[in-house]
Amino acid sequence: MDYDYVVIGAGLSGGILARKLAEEKNKKILIIERRDHIAGNMYDYDDRYGVKVQRYGPHVFHTKEEKAYQFLTQYCEPVPYRTRCEAVIDGISTPSPFNFKTIDQFYDKEQAGRLKELMVSYYGAREEVTVVEMLECREPDIKAYAQFLFEKDYKLYTAKQWGLSPSEIDPSVLKRVPIVLSYRDTYFSDRYEFMPKEGFVGFYKNLIHHPNITVLLGTDALEHLSVDEEKKQVLFDGNLAGIIYTGAVDELFRYQYGVLPYRSLDFKFQSYKTENFQNAAIVAYPQEAGYTRVTEYTKMPEQKDLGWTTVAYEYPAVYDRRADMGKEPYYPVLTDESQRMYGQYRELAGKYKNLILCGRLADFKYYNMDQCVLRALEVYENMEVF
Repeated sequence: MDYDYVVIGAGLSGGILARKLAEEKNKKILIIERRDHIAGNMYDYDDRYGVKVQRYGPHVFHTKEEKAYQFLTQYCEPVPYRTRCEAVIDGISTPSPFNFKTIDQFYDKEQAGRLKELMVSYYGAREEVTVVEMLECREPDIKAYAQFLFEKDYKLYTAKQWGLSPSEIDPSVLKRVPIVLSYRDTYFSDRYEFMPKEGFVGFYKNLIHHPNITVLLGTDALEHLSVDEEKKQVLFDGNLAGIIYTGAVDELFRYQYGVLPYRSLDFKFQSYKTENFQNAAIVAYPQEAGYTRVTEYTKMPEQKDLGWTTVAYEYPAVYDRRADMGKEPYYPVLTDESQRMYGQYRELAGKYKNLILCGRLADFKYYNMDQCVLRALEVYENMEVF
């Protein structure tokens, strides 16, 4: 075989490892992707109205880490951008993450002033806190406010998104969207936040543009893999190569320990002959039946003078890998049982000396994109080059 490594999955993790091995180790790389496009869930394109949309939901590069920023900007021209989101509660559109404006909207002026002062006094110089912390707060007014937000937003959104009650979900899920102790109205507080000028596909093309890298789309790599149990090697078309696997690890091992649970998403795209559909790029609807949020893509990034805007309604969905081949697994459902099962798969994978797991699905973790970058760079730095 003409390749030193086969990378399974043309997403961010696979692209980073392919580029590093091709450029720094002069290795020949074959990237295989089941779907008909590169860039994984970052994939974007121009729709019939000229609006650049993202097929698999909104993405933006944001990070506090200089290392991640420096790596990403080698392959794109960064356009500064700040994500702004809102959530509709009892018919009122309020900033998300919730901030002091939220308090002003749901309390009278005197009550709001007291609550804001109390929160600043209680939490000191902190910029944000989690709803989990506030629910455990000893101050009854803070706890009551947290309970209000939990009942009106976190609880309802979590139930729709995950199909589980909050008590069944890993607490890290509820901590992902904090409560801001100021009037800051941006979704992220990271030092760097930007969109690639040529879009995410443009970025990805630059990432994998190297003479040592070949891409094969529309191909199920699992049909080409086999296992040599005696030598503890994973073979590609009967040949030995380094295998970098970024897909779902239970699928790789034919579900022998069970099926790892994921949630999927369905998107309903609608275009409207208007320049503005909603107040912010992303608006959450915890109290609506069915969908969880609406993304307006002419705001991600700002796209002017098109005469149209395109939005996507996002519907959480049950995912069964063996039955729903048309859907994609998005979010690992992190429970004690699922993480125990994943540990078994991880231990099994470690027995094959030429197999490397990396990425959101292979690691059974929900990564932001900068976390994905840092994880791939860490894997590269620690791997024994095949």
